[in-house]
Amino acid sequence: MNLLKKFRGDSAALPPRPSNKIIGLAFAGGFLAIAVIALLAQSLHVALVLGSFGASCVLVFGYPDVPFSQPRNVIAGHVLSTLIGLAFVHLCGAYWWSVALAVGSAIAVMMLTRTVHPPAGSNPVIVFLMKPAWDFALFPTLTGALILVLVALVFHNTTREARWPKYW
Repeated sequence: MNLLKKFRGDSAALPPRPSNKIIGLAFAGGFLAIAVIALLAQSLHVALVLGSFGASCVLVFGYPDVPFSQPRNVIAGHVLSTLIGLAFVHLCGAYWWSVALAVGSAIAVMMLTRTVHPPAGSNPVIVFLMKPAWDFALFPTLTGALILVLVALVFHNTTREARWPKYW
């Protein structure tokens, strides 16, 4: 019975709603980052877009000051998680247990390296769905993450008083 009571939660209040300015900046930053990545991908005829980059934009532009949103976390989190997914799919094959091991391993490695970026936790799943070659770690993962961070650097440092990033 105690377990069922826990499911009700703590009844804490909802967090405060961000200001319209913060919401507008988050929209503009996310739009700009994905637009730049997608336009470059289309223009250069190279893969640069990952589904998990949309979730990265939620953090990087909606909550730029949290640890999950720092460049180190965005870039290393995406690359490490993709490499782990690639290793598991190529070494073990695409099975329910190997994708589960890949996701769990990606979480553990990001935590060990202090590079946790929650959207990157989906990269092993993306890898298992696509079964790409090893160069997937470079295009779209590393290159797309670098572009996202470069857009965020320019965007945040021209639209906010606070510096971004908090650390590298």
